[in-house]
Amino acid sequence: MGNLKITLVRSTIKSKKDQKATVEALGLKKIGSSVTQKDNPQIRGMIKKIEHLVEVEEM
Repeated sequence: MGNLKITLVRSTIKSKKDQKATVEALGLKKIGSSVTQKDNPQIRGMIKKIEHLVEVEEM
């Protein structure tokens, strides 16, 4: 498994609390911010929960 580059592309203003918590747990702060995470089932599950807010690239 490789790495994933996760970029926040939409605001969390009208999102549910659990979605906001997931964005924070991934380390995303502002729109346009990116983080690199290892590709594993836990991270994939978090991405699935907020897929409408983020953009994901495999590295």
